[in-house]
Amino acid sequence: MTDLPWGTNQNLTDEEFYNRESELTNIKNLLQSTGQGHAPDLLLTGIRGVGKTVFLKKLKREMDNEYLVVYIDFSKSKCYQKNQMSIIGLMEHIFKEFIKESKSKGLNTLDKQIEKYFKSNDFKIKEFIQIDKIPMPVFSKETNEEKLMDFVMDLPEKIYEKNQDKIKGVLIFIDEFQLIRELNDYKDSFLWKLRSYIQNQRNVGYVFSGSMSMQNKLISKITSQNGAFGGRMISIHLNPFEKETVRNYLSEKAPYIIFSDDGFDRFYKCTSGTPSYVNIFAALLPINQRLDDNAIKIQFDKKIQAISSHLINIWTRLSFREQTIIIILLEKPLRRVDIANEFGISTGSLSNYLNNLQNQGLIIQNNGLYEISEPILKRWLELEFNEKGIYPYRNI
Repeated sequence: MTDLPWGTNQNLTDEEFYNRESELTNIKNLLQSTGQGHAPDLLLTGIRGVGKTVFLKKLKREMDNEYLVVYIDFSKSKCYQKNQMSIIGLMEHIFKEFIKESKSKGLNTLDKQIEKYFKSNDFKIKEFIQIDKIPMPVFSKETNEEKLMDFVMDLPEKIYEKNQDKIKGVLIFIDEFQLIRELNDYKDSFLWKLRSYIQNQRNVGYVFSGSMSMQNKLISKITSQNGAFGGRMISIHLNPFEKETVRNYLSEKAPYIIFSDDGFDRFYKCTSGTPSYVNIFAALLPINQRLDDNAIKIQFDKKIQAISSHLINIWTRLSFREQTIIIILLEKPLRRVDIANEFGISTGSLSNYLNNLQNQGLIIQNNGLYEISEPILKRWLELEFNEKGIYPYRNI
């Protein structure tokens, strides 16, 4: 075992953070313009496990001294966790995280004005809950969605205006932004509303981040000239590490892992340079032993349960039909009509299942063909079948 950070750790120290210096410098330079009243809006994309959350938290630490930096994770919102995604639920989550961060920084959070606003606009509030000794309202379904969005999205600019002597501006990082796909028919209107609020905020910059490949349709809805932000959003993609970067990283951080040339080539192929997989697999390798191509193959298959644990968790939550779609795609990419024919149903009946698998980042569509986007999940399923003669439809 090594002392490498575990691949699912999202809070790396500065010593554990590796590479990405050019991306970090570029984004910091862009965000610094917020202090001059020219706040940018950025979209940070990348596949699952490439290190977006780690990157955002590093960026937050770098800019916390001069700015109010609020990190918001949509996957932690109550509405998402309860499978009740809604605009009201997301606004409630943004408000909660914004107030918590503002108070932790000792800023004037306009408590009296907020209380007056709640009362004068007749908000439907189910209850107040205590979070870190801060009373937070829980809004009911009857709350006026438009008024609540007005209030929450305008609040950062108002907080900045009251605290200009303490901060240069406000930076809001929204992680797991791709989950707005679960708003379904409300997704597009939400994006357009969001643009209407933030396009005129001079001292509030936004970074939206999510697990999205460059082929993802949501990206074009956000960043294209015809998208909600009309080409105004700056898109930055985090790529997996290149082979030499992984080699240098392991040589520096784990010199006791000894690869032959073909062993390292196999290691890189198994992990695809994705930082989370690099860290997990490397942490499980034997130390002070020469590892060639065959040894890495054996180790990968033996340790794949641990390497793919987060994917297995996702797998067990899929419906039987969603799991079957994945299994159908193991052999080769297929058109929607081919998948429908396997079930003997119409193509329209597949929409919800295909959309959910795409939302989970398990499949992508390229040139009209659906294919598995997680090769490690694919290998785990193949090994399960080879060992047991049946795919693991039921919980593991």
